[in-house]
Amino acid sequence: MSAMETPVLPGTSFGLARRLAAPLDALEALLQWLGALVLAALFVLVMTSVTLRYAFGGGLIWSEELAIWLNVLLVAIGAPLAVTGVLAMRLDVVVRFLPAPAQVAAGLAADGIAIAAALILALGASGVAQAIGGMSTVLRLPEWLPYAAIAAGGALTIVMLVGRTLQRDGALRAALILAAGVLIYLAAHHLQIARLDAPSLAAGLIAAIGLLLGAPLPHTLLVGVALATPLGAMLPEPALVQNTVNGVSKFLLLAIPFFLLAGGILTEGGLAERLVRFASALVGHLRGGLAQTTLVSSVMFSGASGSSIANAAFGAKVMVPELVRHGYPLPRAAAIVASTAMLDNIIPPSIAFLILAAATNLSVGSLLVGGFVAGAVLALALGIGIFITCRDEKPAHAPATGAERGRAFLSSLPAIGLGVIVVVGIRFGIVTTTEASALAVAYALVVCLAMRGLTGRTLAASFRQAAGEAAAIGLLIGTAAPFAFLLAVDDVSGLATSAVTALGSNPYAVLLLANILLLVVGLFLDIGAALLLFGPLLLPAAIAAGIDPIHFGVILTVNLMIGGLTPPVGVLVYVASGVSGARPAQVFREATPLLLSLIVALAILSIGAAILATSPKL
Repeated sequence: MSAMETPVLPGTSFGLARRLAAPLDALEALLQWLGALVLAALFVLVMTSVTLRYAFGGGLIWSEELAIWLNVLLVAIGAPLAVTGVLAMRLDVVVRFLPAPAQVAAGLAADGIAIAAALILALGASGVAQAIGGMSTVLRLPEWLPYAAIAAGGALTIVMLVGRTLQRDGALRAALILAAGVLIYLAAHHLQIARLDAPSLAAGLIAAIGLLLGAPLPHTLLVGVALATPLGAMLPEPALVQNTVNGVSKFLLLAIPFFLLAGGILTEGGLAERLVRFASALVGHLRGGLAQTTLVSSVMFSGASGSSIANAAFGAKVMVPELVRHGYPLPRAAAIVASTAMLDNIIPPSIAFLILAAATNLSVGSLLVGGFVAGAVLALALGIGIFITCRDEKPAHAPATGAERGRAFLSSLPAIGLGVIVVVGIRFGIVTTTEASALAVAYALVVCLAMRGLTGRTLAASFRQAAGEAAAIGLLIGTAAPFAFLLAVDDVSGLATSAVTALGSNPYAVLLLANILLLVVGLFLDIGAALLLFGPLLLPAAIAAGIDPIHFGVILTVNLMIGGLTPPVGVLVYVASGVSGARPAQVFREATPLLLSLIVALAILSIGAAILATSPKL
């Protein structure tokens, strides 16, 4: 996924661009700082509640509700940032192969879809805010406040997108995308086409078309559901907006910005580089030692980050230059980083498991334990794949002595300790997942400040970056909620169950078909959206076949993470390519051997789950 780069219409004015640049940059900076402040307020609130609960046996009865409202506000503030730039989840692989005139048309349609989705949020949430009454149960604040925040976020999204278009492409294109957005919005409200038996399938087709045109993924999901209304979908705009807000109104989801923040602080504080040095001391002397170091570093960084994208970006900045300096071709170096980065969403703490748990009500603690097992199998498969494919790469250095390894281990202990605290705290029920993520931030702050690895500037940058990324993920979760509701109303889960039981309800057959389906889904959908949509759909079929739901949840997540390495979406490849400067097509090609290693590991995990499902229960 990347920001679109398509031919533009003539008419750009240099003077207009200069006049618009300053206010738009100021608005963007203001939103980034507001997001950072809201995230800081969330952290202080949750940590205060944790401290009161465990130190004094009390708590703030209103803290959970306020935290949820602040999370909605964070998503609303970040929504305008998630439509342009690096946070926009746009698929541009298909569009770039079109002739120039078709690219222009696709770009207009894509931005029109984003405008239409922003209108739904702005006008729909505004209508709900005006209609809703009453006060919140605990906070005793008006219930319309979260909807007012979403309405403002939608309006600012239009301002940001139209403003950037005016600045970059001129008034003509800005007017055209605005007109396209209004027409799509009006079509969703006034067209009456035909009543379909399963309008959710039409919503899926519309969303797929929007995605292929290059529209941002959250916006195309929202517009897909809205345009299914003329086809019989029983989800009017107020209900659509309420589903979106309810989708992000879960206390568990607060763990996502906190884990992103903890990983960012560790990286800025220099602890991530200590993990690299320890990994190098362990495996740097092996064949393909620097590639093996990248793998082991990724395993270790997984315990602190929980975000594969963050790991891919870090690896592309730190490891790719070293790999190239030691003789690895640039595309292969980027492919190694992208392939090993997928482990971050498998080895705990995992943001992907948090999203899956929110969508399916599976136990987070049990998923994390399963993630350890799956992570070990995947890491072993990648290690073997690197050993086979790096026959010509010399070791990074001579074998380290025991003393050198000991010093490197002690140096990396502060970073390793974060993952241990989080996983132990969640697994043994000492703290909730959200509390553990806040403690992870506190731990990272204390350690990095004590070691003088942070400055005020780097700390502020960590908060701004985590807030922006969390808002983009939150917007995706929110806009996927009405889509998932529509799928549930149309009983698409029944169709999915029929599809994966086409060869019978034997666990082997169910896992085979489910894996094939998910590998295809992973080609086109971001992992967050795929988890939210297909987790609830396929889980009932797995349970009916006798497969442990935790085992299936782990396999589903592993499968979809493999999609981060497959074209055309392959988000991990695009992140590693974008940061390192490698060409994505070459990186996809170089990643193929490691991709095959991961598919073999997926097969092993699936066979293991099927064996357990068919074994006699004690």
